[in-house]
Amino acid sequence: MMSDWVFNLYIFVLATFVGYQVISRVPPLLHTPLMSGTNAISGISLVASLLAAGTNHLLSELLGFVAVTCATINVVGGFLITDRMLRMFQKKPSTSPVKSAASHAGAGS
Repeated sequence: MMSDWVFNLYIFVLATFVGYQVISRVPPLLHTPLMSGTNAISGISLVASLLAAGTNHLLSELLGFVAVTCATINVVGGFLITDRMLRMFQKKPSTSPVKSAASHAGAGS
């Protein structure tokens, strides 16, 4: 039992280290596409945390609840930030004074 806990802790620490190394080496230009891709991974972790929250052990239920909360915040926040970044690249409708005056003059006749 204790060796399983140590093994899981080892996997967690290793995944944290590798994740930090991967994310820290991503250029700023790729952060938005990377965030869009990681939203899918966060969705998978949300499903896994729901499974953990549905067990009969009190510790698993508490940790599952925390995981569900964190994964939900991550997914929603990721989609909001991705949407905001994509809106920055959309062209804004330009209204020039000449077109505006011409359209108002034509509307009155």
